[in-house]
Amino acid sequence: MSVRVIVKHPDPILREVSAPVKKITPNIHKLLDDMAETMYAANGVGLAAPQVGINKRIIVIDVGEGIIEMINPEIISMEGEQIGPEGCLSIPGLRGEVKRAMKVKVKGLDRNGNEIEVEGEELLARAFQHEIDHLNGILFIDLTSRIYKDEEIPKRSE
Repeated sequence: MSVRVIVKHPDPILREVSAPVKKITPNIHKLLDDMAETMYAANGVGLAAPQVGINKRIIVIDVGEGIIEMINPEIISMEGEQIGPEGCLSIPGLRGEVKRAMKVKVKGLDRNGNEIEVEGEELLARAFQHEIDHLNGILFIDLTSRIYKDEEIPKRSE
């Protein structure tokens, strides 16, 4: 495993629609391993393959409950709404308030090619939506009503 360089905005690969993975190979396994190591090294909760310069539909997520690896992920259901701060390893130093579904169900393939479904709420739901957006060339800055620097986190009114 190795830590890869995280692609930074405005690199054009971040705006491309990623290609589906047609065959799971040892190279895909290595990419999954490297993406996880890169995400952890950067203190992130998710990473999409385009963020390490690979135009493939692959994501890794860990919101503190263990690693989720998914190949060719797609959201099959969404419920509710949440608005909260998001950042991105490809856009360091900036955050934005983004409206997302509160709960999602996502299907895709695991590293062995088995179909899996994962349900997520709150932060996990947000992470799935954020990372799958990366696979479609969408960044959180496209969805936010306000961008601010990390040190300018807005106060919430009760």
